[in-house]
Amino acid sequence: MNSAPLALPEGLTARPIRPDDVVAVAELLTAAEAVDDTGAHESPEDLTGFWVNELVDLERDSRLVTTADGAVVGWATAIAPPTFRDAYGVHLEGRVHPEWRGRGIGRALLAWQLARGEELHAERHPEAPARLTVTAYTSMADLTALLRRAGLVEARFFSHMERPLTDLPEPRTVPGVELVPFTWERDDEVRRAHNAAFTEHYGSSERDTTSWQVMFTGQRGFRPDLSVLAVEDDAVIAYVLAYVYEANTAATGHRESYFGQIGVLPTARGRGLSKAAIVQALRVAAEHDCATAGLQVDSENVTGALGLYESLGFTTSRTEVSWSRHLAPLR
Repeated sequence: MNSAPLALPEGLTARPIRPDDVVAVAELLTAAEAVDDTGAHESPEDLTGFWVNELVDLERDSRLVTTADGAVVGWATAIAPPTFRDAYGVHLEGRVHPEWRGRGIGRALLAWQLARGEELHAERHPEAPARLTVTAYTSMADLTALLRRAGLVEARFFSHMERPLTDLPEPRTVPGVELVPFTWERDDEVRRAHNAAFTEHYGSSERDTTSWQVMFTGQRGFRPDLSVLAVEDDAVIAYVLAYVYEANTAATGHRESYFGQIGVLPTARGRGLSKAAIVQALRVAAEHDCATAGLQVDSENVTGALGLYESLGFTTSRTEVSWSRHLAPLR
C-alpha cells in the first residue's frame, strides 16, 4: 500500500475516502463544475455506485484531503478493473475545490495516484505492460498543465456528442433483424457480444461478469427500457445501451438518454445495424420524456463511428483528452 504522506499545505490532512463521504464529494464536484465545464454531474448515489462495489478498495485506492475542521477540499482515486487486453489499465480520477487550487494539492494527489498505479501494476500484473490514465476536458486548463508537467502524454481524444430529440430520422429496417428492448435474461449475452464487438478498440477489455455489471448494466442510471437490441435468429448481433443520469437532469433542466455502449458483432457489420439500432434508441428516448441524446466517441474509432453519428445529427459539445503514462512489464 502506498502509505507515504502527501506533501500537502499546512493544516490539511489526507485519509482514504469512506462511503459516507459521498455527500461532501458531490458538493465539491458541483462547485468544481462551475469552473471546469465538464457537463457531468454526480449525485451522492452515483458516487456510491462508482466506489462501493467489488472492484474498488477505497481504503487502499483513494485519498480525501480535508481541513482541520473536516471540510473536503480534494480527492483522488486509482482504480484498476480486473480485465484488460493490450495493457493493464489503472484509471486515475480526482478533483480539487476551486477555492483551494494553486496550492499544490492537485500535484500531491497526482503524485500519490501515479505511485499507487505503479503499485497496482506490480501487485496484480507485473508480467504485462500497464497504462496509467487521466482524462481531462479541454476546458480544464489547470489540470491539463498539471498532467503535462508530470510527464503524462496525450494518448487519445474523445468527442462528447449530443443531439436534440426533434426531427428524428425515420425508422430503419434490416432484413431478418428485430429491434427489441433490453431484457435481463439477455444480459450476459449482451456482455459477450460487447466483448466481441470491442476487440479492436483502444483501451477496451474483455469484461467479466462482475466488471460488466458494476460498470455497465448494474449502474443505477442504466435504462433497459431505453436500450435497444438487434436480434437475428434469436441471437443479439448489435446493441445500444442507454443511461439516464438524474443528477444531470436536475442540473440542466432536461433529461438526456446517454448511449453508453454501442456495438455490432464483427460478423454482422456492413448491414446498417448501428444506424438502425441508434435511430430506434433515439425514437424510444423521445417517447420516454427525454429531450436530448448523448454519446462519446474516440476520434480514432476504427469503425468510422464519428461519421455515422454526425450523419444522424449528433454534434460535438465537448472534447475529453486521455493522458497516459506507460509502464513496461516488470518481468
